[in-house]
Amino acid sequence: MQRVHVGLAGSPYEIHIGGALLARIDTFVAPLAPTSILIVSDATVAPLYGETALAAARRVAPTALLELIGGEQHKTMATVGRVLDALVASGADRRSLVVALGGGVVGDIAGFAAAIYMRGIRYAQAPTTLLAQVDSSVGGKTGVNHPRGKNLIGAFHQPALVLSDTDTLRTLPPRELSAGLAEVLKHGLLADADYFERTLRDLPRLLACDEEALAAAIARSCEIKAGVVARDEREAGERALLNLGHTFGHAIEALTGFSRWLHGEAVGCGLCLAADLSHRLGLIARADVERIEAAVAAARLPTRIEGLSLRDALESMRGDKKAEAGRVKFVLLERIGRAVQRTVPDEAVAATLAAAGYR
Repeated sequence: MQRVHVGLAGSPYEIHIGGALLARIDTFVAPLAPTSILIVSDATVAPLYGETALAAARRVAPTALLELIGGEQHKTMATVGRVLDALVASGADRRSLVVALGGGVVGDIAGFAAAIYMRGIRYAQAPTTLLAQVDSSVGGKTGVNHPRGKNLIGAFHQPALVLSDTDTLRTLPPRELSAGLAEVLKHGLLADADYFERTLRDLPRLLACDEEALAAAIARSCEIKAGVVARDEREAGERALLNLGHTFGHAIEALTGFSRWLHGEAVGCGLCLAADLSHRLGLIARADVERIEAAVAAARLPTRIEGLSLRDALESMRGDKKAEAGRVKFVLLERIGRAVQRTVPDEAVAATLAAAGYR
């Protein structure tokens, strides 16, 4: 088992990475001494791992399992209300613990419910997708979508611990595995060129769900994100760089109703668009753009998503939570392994979108 420490001054925690961890969840949550536990999962994950987690957690405290409808389109306040109702019905108090068992959607919903129940109770992340294990389970961002934009409603609420059981990745559909690789590529592009190159070399092993390669990628991505979060917990500066590819990606998700593309697929395409925009602004060479596009394609992710409205995309990005006074900030690449954030003229963004097939 590997561990990554998230060194936040007020709420440090450990990320545990390895196999067969869910069956031992009691050993990880016991030090928290919860009075009760609510495991929040979805209709895909609960039948696979719900009983394993439930049996282990019950060795620590009275435990209930709540099964939600999965999918980004259900990441709403109404779904958060279901979690809150379950907490009230179970008599949860300030010493209770919420466990998010599932992908990023479950983690965001369960974490947000924990953040606002009794003004904040503890929660643990037990991510079961590669995307969640390398990215969304770490850093304390919780929240839900609004019809006008992704993650517009939420709170910073750090988990008490993260339990990344790599065995759960064996049941991931290939499309979900590729979606997680978008975030792996993102971390290398923004912070570690050597990691980006290693990911390219390891892509066949990662796509084949090789346990050693996956554990190494999860650990390095978590190290990169943990370092950034420790330096800038609430996204006042450096943490915004973790949004590389996400401004474009979030617009793709919003314009397609949060149902056509997986988050990682939209981010993969967003990485290509961010690279193209970086080149148009004179930051990176065309060869770098082509290398990034080739990496995204090799991970079996879309490099172009055509047929969307250019005007609607620009409008969606103006409503992004990172925009200020209607001006959109983009994370761009100065080189592979180093990212910066800048406000970009609409004309340059429109040129990138038009070249990618937006009309």
